[in-house]
Amino acid sequence: MTKELCHAIEQISREKGISKEILIGAIEEALLSAMRKKYGGRTNIHLTIDRTRCEITVYETKKIVTDVVAPLEEISVHDAVRIDPDKKEGETIDFPLDLHDLGRIAAQTAKQVIFQRVGEAEREVIYNEYKDKVGRIVSGIVMRKEKGAYFLNLGKAEAVLYFKDTLPNENLKRGDTVKAIIEDVKITSRGPSIVVSRSSPQLVGELFRMEVPEIHEGLVVIKDIVREPGERTKIAVYSKNHSVDPVGSCVGMKGTRVQTIVRELRGERIDIIPWNDDPRALIASALSPASVEKIGINEEEKTAMVVVNDQMLSLAIGKRGQNVRLAMKLTGWDIDIVSDTEYSKIRMEETDKILGDSLKIAAGKKDTPSLDG
Repeated sequence: MTKELCHAIEQISREKGISKEILIGAIEEALLSAMRKKYGGRTNIHLTIDRTRCEITVYETKKIVTDVVAPLEEISVHDAVRIDPDKKEGETIDFPLDLHDLGRIAAQTAKQVIFQRVGEAEREVIYNEYKDKVGRIVSGIVMRKEKGAYFLNLGKAEAVLYFKDTLPNENLKRGDTVKAIIEDVKITSRGPSIVVSRSSPQLVGELFRMEVPEIHEGLVVIKDIVREPGERTKIAVYSKNHSVDPVGSCVGMKGTRVQTIVRELRGERIDIIPWNDDPRALIASALSPASVEKIGINEEEKTAMVVVNDQMLSLAIGKRGQNVRLAMKLTGWDIDIVSDTEYSKIRMEETDKILGDSLKIAAGKKDTPSLDG
């Protein structure tokens, strides 16, 4: 029995990632509960398991007294010294019990408690493993879909991917492997709850960190990411080393690095932008893929007017204003985009107004009577 117990402890410890000490403690508690139940709930029943050989010892402890009143808990001095001559009144003496007396019902109780404690220990191990992984990517296999969420198998744990945190029109099937970012890990009455997301901007950043060694090593830094999941992401990067091209590093040879990320995000468009402290340069880059001709800025109000070629206007604004909206989020500037034609018209109107105002002033001066009389 001791060999079987040692083997079982080794196997459970290895498979569940639970320490042997926790397992042995759980088994001790379960078996002790069963033995005490068999013996009418007596608290003077004790049990220990040898940590090396897995040998189980069960014994009852009785107090040595002159006159026995409670025979289940007390023993006379006369009987005690016959067992151990060195024992004296007031001391205690231990009697070994046969573990085979455990009985079927008591053994079932022990089994239930063992499973319960192992389950608790397993949940604690999972929580401790994932609580520090918030903000990191995990890869999971879709197991099922229910109650507005997908449930992913992460190996030792299960994660919840709510429909609202998936990509638009993404329909995952059982067996699909997907990457997601851990957003929250908490303890619930049913065990650890691991919530993941595929719509978070952080997911894109972590995917780049995985694919681009320069980012992982800290040579290239992600300054900011803005995203409309499933549609478009803009990511601003800069290099700590002038010899390292931040955009080229993220794109990779023939676009291999960024294309890997695009595939994972089901074709989501990604604009990689070089970060610049000059707001004009940053705004121009942020409006990629459109080309900018002129930029005027108001630093106090953080507003900018951007002039683009007539053919570039729709591209600069983007579908439903998406491109300029993301550019504003990325730069923190309020951007107004006009075409060359509109800009020329505005300039003409301003010129006409200035000219008109000048003529009015000049005319006013001519008609004003002389104060010299």
